Amino acid sequence: VQLQASGGGLVQAGGSLRLSCEASGRTLSNYPIGWFRQAPGKEREFVGAIAWGGSSTRYGDSVKDRFTVSRDNAKSTVFLQMNSLKPEDTAVYYCAAGKFGRSAYCIPPPLMTEYNYWGQGTQVTVSS
Repeated sequence: VQLQASGGGLVQAGGSLRLSCEASGRTLSNYPIGWFRQAPGKEREFVGAIAWGGSSTRYGDSVKDRFTVSRDNAKSTVFLQMNSLKPEDTAVYYCAAGKFGRSAYCIPPPLMTEYNYWGQGTQVTVSS
């Protein structure tokens, strides 16, 4: 599975962005999808994830209540809606696919090792 995150850009603090994650060569429909981010000089951080069925989600503490993960399996696309952005949200954002075939409600633990396929990231920059 080859993934590609898109939709990043430059936004002012308090603004919003929506990132998309798409796959080439294979549908994302039966994969749990996670979002991670990495700021310069920092470790990659879990942002959020969604089970392949779409009804179960999980978020990192730093983005809870501001970010929302959703998916459109018919279009094989996963979204990360980011609201109330802060300068500390500046990072490269990556989407990743977890193990195929798990329960429709299953979300992998928020660890990079739980995700098998990674795409190239998209840069998000939040200015103060």
